[in-house]
Amino acid sequence: MGKFGLQFKATLENVTNVRPVGDDFRWYLKLKCGNCGEVSDKWQYITLLDSMPLKGGRGSASMVQKCKLCSRENSIDILRDTITPYNAEDSERFKTIVQFECRGLEPVDFQPQAGFAASGAETTTQFPEINLQENDWTDYDEKASESVGIYEVTHQFIKC
Repeated sequence: MGKFGLQFKATLENVTNVRPVGDDFRWYLKLKCGNCGEVSDKWQYITLLDSMPLKGGRGSASMVQKCKLCSRENSIDILRDTITPYNAEDSERFKTIVQFECRGLEPVDFQPQAGFAASGAETTTQFPEINLQENDWTDYDEKASESVGIYEVTHQFIKC
């Protein structure tokens, strides 16, 4: 059993508090089996709403799956209390925004998509529908009369 942190890094322009929104936010991951090393070829997503029972009645996890290659049952769970916003002062530095508890697997890739939100850095303007699939996002803050953006989104995983 291991904990892995997803570290997010981006250049923020006039925005702060970049965060996933809602329990239905989809964390798109590629996962590697800890037993045989098989990496999923398709993106898989997990949400806080997902809850599947673990074999043997040992609680539940966000996702429980059998490895296609070795048939080992593995699981991954989102640790709700570790979800943290990425703020203006974090700009251009890696920051852990969520942790996953993994049994038998390891996250190896992340694809940000829709479902992020942010706030204007100098205003109360809310930007509720941010899609980071292209690793860049731009908009305009009417209250501040300035452009806003999230650029050069990248990530890495660390063992916690």
